[in-house]
Amino acid sequence: MLNIDGDVGEGGGQIVRSSLALAMCLDRPFRITRIRARRERPGLQAQHLAAVSAAASVSQAHVEGAYKGSQELLFKPRKVIAGDYHFAIGTAGSTSLVLQTVLPALILADRESNLLLEGGTHNPLAPPFDFLKHAFLPLLNRMGPAVTATLERPGFAPEGGGRVRVHIKPVAHLQALELPERGDIVQQRAEVLLAHLPEHIANRELAVIRDALSFPESKLNFRVDNTANGPGNAVSIIVESAFVTECFTAFGQRRLPAERVAESVVREVRRYLQAGVPVGRYLADQLLLPLALAGEGMFVTLQPSSHVITNMAVVKKFMQAEFASEKIDEDAWRISLS
Repeated sequence: MLNIDGDVGEGGGQIVRSSLALAMCLDRPFRITRIRARRERPGLQAQHLAAVSAAASVSQAHVEGAYKGSQELLFKPRKVIAGDYHFAIGTAGSTSLVLQTVLPALILADRESNLLLEGGTHNPLAPPFDFLKHAFLPLLNRMGPAVTATLERPGFAPEGGGRVRVHIKPVAHLQALELPERGDIVQQRAEVLLAHLPEHIANRELAVIRDALSFPESKLNFRVDNTANGPGNAVSIIVESAFVTECFTAFGQRRLPAERVAESVVREVRRYLQAGVPVGRYLADQLLLPLALAGEGMFVTLQPSSHVITNMAVVKKFMQAEFASEKIDEDAWRISLS
């Protein structure tokens, strides 16, 4: 039985999700204690329980301690069963975080899977759908599997109600991924998503991006999707380069001017471009588990966040593999598997 301290590093829910994913892939039971011990609301909350429930369904697991506020969880996976699954997370719980939990096991399963996930699709503290579509899944597919995701309805906090369908064609083994450089920039564009909000919000956000990054009008787009259960606003900038595509997103908030929302995502893009790296800080976190399961790989990114460092520590607990990080420039780090 592997024992995990849930309060190491940044001490958040990512430790639980990464442990669940690795346990299913490696058939390693674990017990995790002190879950989110330093958080304002410690222990498992609804979002984490949704991930536990999804992992238990996919792997036919024996689970103890899966209740709200629990700071200890026992998870014993059995056999990963590919197939058709419907995970209704409730309210605005992130569909991306639940997918993040079960996807590693299902891309290595013995047959194809289809997932319907309902909940939040554009959450401030989770990878939004646009990031999955443009940045993460294309790189994952480069490692062998074929994963497609379709947004049927956006879901914003606090109403949620979004719908995402995912089709997974697995592989027996993941190929290594190496991203030492970004290559020439092919194109950059901005996309604004609005639901139940006036269009002037999108126009103001796009004007900031146009002026700050010198985007032509043809690369400034917005769409209105009022099928969402409640109001929402997401601003994404996609940077497509020769070897990688990155996606940066900011979210509208009450009493926060549209200009400030756009400025926040512009700052992220500027840092990424100035650093000259291929992998942004959020994508770095998402790539760790696939690289660990492949057994080799490397990428160059910005200075590793506490999330990335914690995720590397979780991988080390489950596997012999260990990530090494090396500073190679002022704001560039090489992360490799050794």
